[in-house]
Amino acid sequence: MKIIRNKSVLTFAVISVMFASTVMAQQESDYVAPRTIDGQPDLQGVWANNSVTPLQRPEIFADRATLTEEEYQLLLDRTREIESGDGDALFGDGFLNAAITGTVESYDPSTGNYDQTWMASRNIENRTSLIVDPPNGRLPEMLPEARDRMMAAARERRERPSDSYTSRPLQERCITYGMPYLLAGYNSYYQVVQSATHVAIIQEMIHDVRVIPLDAGPHIDEKVRLWHGDSRGYFDGDTLVVETRNFSDASAFMGSGGNRIFRERFTRTAPDILTYEFTIEDPSTWVAPWTAVINYTHSEDPIYEYACHEGNYALEGILSGARAEERMAEQGNQ
Repeated sequence: MKIIRNKSVLTFAVISVMFASTVMAQQESDYVAPRTIDGQPDLQGVWANNSVTPLQRPEIFADRATLTEEEYQLLLDRTREIESGDGDALFGDGFLNAAITGTVESYDPSTGNYDQTWMASRNIENRTSLIVDPPNGRLPEMLPEARDRMMAAARERRERPSDSYTSRPLQERCITYGMPYLLAGYNSYYQVVQSATHVAIIQEMIHDVRVIPLDAGPHIDEKVRLWHGDSRGYFDGDTLVVETRNFSDASAFMGSGGNRIFRERFTRTAPDILTYEFTIEDPSTWVAPWTAVINYTHSEDPIYEYACHEGNYALEGILSGARAEERMAEQGNQ
């Protein structure tokens, strides 16, 4: 699997990856991760998720896990054009679609989008999806009750979007983007810090910090619910394994609620690559668990402050505007 760091459009790293039937990424190399002074695999540093690979495989690729050589070259050429232009910023999964099809969908067509200069230089892979299980590269079927739950929540947001500050999305209120945070190319950096007993993962977006004990001990009481859940970790050879439970229902992820189980594996597979694999299990949302793999790349740059705070001018304006609309509607009905 090729990874090209597009800033110089030179080969950044070439790694051969084989996905076994167990959907575990096995690195085909003799690379040995460095050790900390405590003898643990050293995962420390700043790591970036700037991949252009979408979470789900676009249907145009059918059952193909990788791009053809022609598609890959087209992706490289289109990436040069996109990053040198002044068009709309391409967040997350929109990049590959725009590069392959030429269709650009604005991230925020109602108020106007950021332009491409706001985005980090992207890493080019020849994969067609981050999801490796199911093998079709797409999310498992969602249960009918889960779809109904999502539709009800969406209807509530449409009908009562600004009743109060609590009606606004958590990310808009600068509380959290949730976990996992999958948006690539925009504040998509993480810093890993280790001690003998804990690993801390600092997320650039809203400067969230996860502090993970390495004792593999029991989770806190299930009645205690947290934005990012309760994590417990341990090292399995060169891999940091983390299991997280006890999520708050208010920090839903793609339709799943507080009862989801989130399992992660962090493995340094090359000097500049941290392979991140995660599996989400929520039998109240999907018919089966699903697994994705992201190749984080090392960054020499530090994580910068995410200067956001609840109670900013935008929130005040949104709520006062909603009250004004209500007064206008009331006057129009008289």
